[in-house]
Amino acid sequence: MSFPSPILPANRSPLPQPTPDAVSAQSPPRAVAEDEGMIEGVLRRAREFVSDMQSPEQRVPWIVIAMLSALLFYSYWPSLVQLPSFWDNPQYQHGWIVPVFTTLLIFWWRKPVGPVTQSARAAGVGLLVASFALRLFCASYRIVTIDMYTFVPALMGVFLLAGGWSMFRWSWAPLASLIFMYPLPDEATRYLLGPLQTVATIVSSYMLQTIGLDAYRDGNRIILGDGQVLGVVDACSGLKMLTIFVWLAVMLMLVGGLEWWENLAIAASAIPIALVCNAFRITTVGVMYNYKMSIAEHFHDSTPAAMLMMLLAVGFLVLEMKILSYLVVTDTMAPTMLAAGQRQTAVAANRPGERSGQAVQPVVAGPRPASPQPQSRQSGAFPSIPMGNFPEKRPSSLPPDGGEKMG
Repeated sequence: MSFPSPILPANRSPLPQPTPDAVSAQSPPRAVAEDEGMIEGVLRRAREFVSDMQSPEQRVPWIVIAMLSALLFYSYWPSLVQLPSFWDNPQYQHGWIVPVFTTLLIFWWRKPVGPVTQSARAAGVGLLVASFALRLFCASYRIVTIDMYTFVPALMGVFLLAGGWSMFRWSWAPLASLIFMYPLPDEATRYLLGPLQTVATIVSSYMLQTIGLDAYRDGNRIILGDGQVLGVVDACSGLKMLTIFVWLAVMLMLVGGLEWWENLAIAASAIPIALVCNAFRITTVGVMYNYKMSIAEHFHDSTPAAMLMMLLAVGFLVLEMKILSYLVVTDTMAPTMLAAGQRQTAVAANRPGERSGQAVQPVVAGPRPASPQPQSRQSGAFPSIPMGNFPEKRPSSLPPDGGEKMG
């Protein structure tokens, strides 16, 4: 599934333009510069939003969304005020930036509000009712985390109720990404910490042994050659890297303008890449322990270590996207690539010094042609030397000195 208006420039050929009939059936197109930068895009969208608010058909849905959203914030306020305390946890320090990115994506992807059908209103009310029913169930059994999660589908129901299906198509993905600002349920955390610690310890031990250091695994500890013990505790399990990197992969899927199969590949590789990056951090700390323990202890939980892991993870993602772009050619890219190849052929045929009327013959697989037989040479050329066995001719007379010449 591809998402509208990618923020990052996609490294692909331009897609086919829609037909005039399809364009006329939609809303009037707005002029967009092909080389529009980030600042120009923000300013243009701000002017379009102010212009759209002059129309009652565009202004009323956003007023309804603002009023219903304010009621939702009031209803969920006891759980929303607890979010900063969750974000103090190192595993969820990225939580504060999630609503910021959601707001920016909604602003960037915003489109004029279309007609709101009865089915859209019914679906929006149904989504709100289902969210409140789930919240009541969680409150009865004191399931705090799931209770907080119900804010996201309730907010999606507000957008669907007030803006219709046209607004829901471009707003559901940014709104759904708000789920990453909440912590994982306690049960999920307990079930994930143990396996993640084991995987991180095994991979880091093998990496240290591969680079030639003495290290072996003892449970969730790595014993180094000089007797130093590197403990892979809960903070080193990689859960923090996993939650941050999965959110980062989702953001890349939203803003990258990729094909559905590319998004699927990125989603499938998010968790393995996060585990590899966490193991690389533990391995780096193990290498530093062999030189100076104080440097390793300061590097372990420092900001440079976190930035290094994020840069490494983003590098893996960019490399994966580059490999995928070389492996597969989509149906929409094939006509453009064929046209580009024909243009290059035409340019090569019309170069100076070449005959413009000579067509380029295609290469067709087939039997190799037989080599031409040698023809007789024309007069004036060097005579050919016949091949064969000839009797050896000895000189009929001796040298002038009368003796045999030794040689």
